[in-house]
Amino acid sequence: MSRLDTPENPYLRAFRGSFTSALRWHQLDDLWARIDERADAGWFLYAVGESPPTAATDAAGVRAFVAEIDRLLRTEHREDFCGIVYADDPREPTFVKIYDPNNLGVVCGFSDAPPLPGWVMSLIPPVDLPSTRPPPKNRRRWWNRLFG
Repeated sequence: MSRLDTPENPYLRAFRGSFTSALRWHQLDDLWARIDERADAGWFLYAVGESPPTAATDAAGVRAFVAEIDRLLRTEHREDFCGIVYADDPREPTFVKIYDPNNLGVVCGFSDAPPLPGWVMSLIPPVDLPSTRPPPKNRRRWWNRLFG
């Protein structure tokens, strides 16, 4: 377990909490409207795989991100439903996971190693999510066989 991956870490506790999907496109529109109302609340915009931001984004940046990510999702997720954006509370969101339409794996349902979201919006400063994950067991076995 890494130093970041502790039960006391507020970001990871929130990340692993309960989320509700914006299953339909109109529900995503409603979620974006709620975020727009609080665009100046201190949102951290995190592209998972990049270094986590150390400062919140201003309201203009939040609105620009929402407009661009909405365009990307509607262009690349060619479904009658959304279902790849999850919020901790759709009416008063403080944590939003946005999955990359080109890297879905098993987002809903059960998986021992669900994919990380592509982007996260939160009011809590983020931590480096990939560093909190152990390597896949087959990679660990390979590594141990090579250097074990």
